[in-house]
Amino acid sequence: MSSHVISICVLALMFVVATALPINMGVIAFVGAFLVGTLVAAMPAKAIMAGFPAELFLTLVGITFLFAQAQNNGTIDWLVRLAVRAVGGRIAAIPWVMFFITALLTSVGAVSPAAVAIIAPIALGFAAKYNINPLMMGLMVIHGAQGGGFSPISIYGGITNKVVQEAGLPISELTTAFTSLGVNFAVSLLLFFVFGGAKLMRQQVPKSKSAGGMPISPFGPPVAVAAQGPQIYGDAENESGSEERLTAQRSSAAVGAIGGSAGVGGAGAGAGVGAAGARDEVHEGPTLHQVVTVAGLITLAVLTLMYKLDLGFVAISIGFIISLLQPQVQKRAIGQVSWPEIMLIVGVSTYVGVMQKMGTITWVGDSVASMTSPLIVALLLLFVGAVVSAFASSTAVLGSLIPLAVPFLSAGTGVDPIGFIAAMAVASTIVDVSPFSTNGALVLASAQHVDRDVFLRQLMIYGGIVTLVAPVVVWLLFVVL
Repeated sequence: MSSHVISICVLALMFVVATALPINMGVIAFVGAFLVGTLVAAMPAKAIMAGFPAELFLTLVGITFLFAQAQNNGTIDWLVRLAVRAVGGRIAAIPWVMFFITALLTSVGAVSPAAVAIIAPIALGFAAKYNINPLMMGLMVIHGAQGGGFSPISIYGGITNKVVQEAGLPISELTTAFTSLGVNFAVSLLLFFVFGGAKLMRQQVPKSKSAGGMPISPFGPPVAVAAQGPQIYGDAENESGSEERLTAQRSSAAVGAIGGSAGVGGAGAGAGVGAAGARDEVHEGPTLHQVVTVAGLITLAVLTLMYKLDLGFVAISIGFIISLLQPQVQKRAIGQVSWPEIMLIVGVSTYVGVMQKMGTITWVGDSVASMTSPLIVALLLLFVGAVVSAFASSTAVLGSLIPLAVPFLSAGTGVDPIGFIAAMAVASTIVDVSPFSTNGALVLASAQHVDRDVFLRQLMIYGGIVTLVAPVVVWLLFVVL
């Protein structure tokens, strides 16, 4: 058995073990990378460690840290309220707003993970607040990002067009762009109705009433809420929680004393807090912390989308600035960084890095391209692109697999190069819904009020279905027909 076959079998075994036992697959993947790299590929430890995705690790840590702070100081809740107001309270419109915003961001040059990192926490915060299926909301954000990802001025579109032009193949940039947008829109439309979109179309945000019976806006100011976002662990969470409770008790006692002395609703803290709450409901303005946080999020978008600065470093830097204003919230946010999901993603990525260094990915591509039937070669290349991209960089897949298809695309075998390139573009990026990709990991880390094991399993199942079905569908639509 060759080393390539062994590495593929070990990868399959990882999925079996992680499914059968409650063990983080990242741990299994690190062990697999060590054993396969050392015993099979004779790689030194440094070479194995070179496959560790440091940039992805920093991105996940920075984004989850920043948005945990934004969530805890009420910024996400406030932005969600503004989104509801913008669509007139029509809840069903929000998933589509998120879809088209992320599509717009990627179509004008945003890296797909950057767009998802900015929009996913807001979208999933809304889903948690208004009982929208979080899986549907997260998937629509990802499909929106991928849908806009092949415009002529986008990252994916620029890479694909350059590779095709260098290969001397005919290309239609708009065909690739609209194919990606159309397929992702169609999938999102299906997801919308499968996960309760028809019911959402009959709902609106209910208007609440004040204590005096007068209607008030449902868009009052949010309050800093307890941790609801990514996984919470360790003493940092407990310590910050105890400090926040102590601060809250002191504040309540002070407000209660003021309320009691003023004769508002009776004596005691409860009456004082109640009066303060009533006053807060009427006041709709954001707090200073929320204004600073929103400014930070805008800065994040500008620096990463326009100036191409590293997403992880920028996110942590902005998180640090916010931390100076609210040290207690910072402690809680550190506990909310999605460590289990980060372990899973970087572990699997490290193993895939070992496979790439061994030449397994190239071996698979060459084996597929050496087959005689052009249509079968096209289908298998689409499958390879989908499977590899579900775990590794979509950009790398586009840059490596398209050249493998050049010989049979140029040989006049009847396979339309424009249709195949469009199909490869979709098959290699639509699978980024996988929790092992950056986009899927960001959605997983942003989910609120969910059982994380169940949500991870749902993403894995959906990602598996897309990986198996999407290549066949786009092959039939754009290569065979």
